[in-house]
Amino acid sequence: MSTKSRERLYGSAIRIAAEQATRARQKADRLACIAWNKLMLEAGGPAQPSPTLGEALNAGFGYLEVRCLGCDTNQTVALDIIRRPKTTPIHEMERYMRCNDCSRLRGYPYKRSVLVALREFKITATTR
Repeated sequence: MSTKSRERLYGSAIRIAAEQATRARQKADRLACIAWNKLMLEAGGPAQPSPTLGEALNAGFGYLEVRCLGCDTNQTVALDIIRRPKTTPIHEMERYMRCNDCSRLRGYPYKRSVLVALREFKITATTR
């Protein structure tokens, strides 16, 4: 007499539950990023608390828009190339952002920048 394996009995139910959990986590991360964007764009801040790098990447927001206070230009930074743990909150990235143009002009790293919002796509001069 043989018995059915646990994988055969419960395997599909476990896989379905894991997929549902993944989708729910992605939806929760997306809603957290959208809420933070609304807070930053419509209410003007504060940047704390913010989603983490991992949450932003999981939600599909691959770029962070930053505005330089020196030359008043907006730039996007790709979140997947930032060399920080994925548990780092987005608002902690503000102190590391610097404008290349202002830094070159002044001769030292110019770090006066402000976070604008998380973006799904890189902004250019033609698309905003």
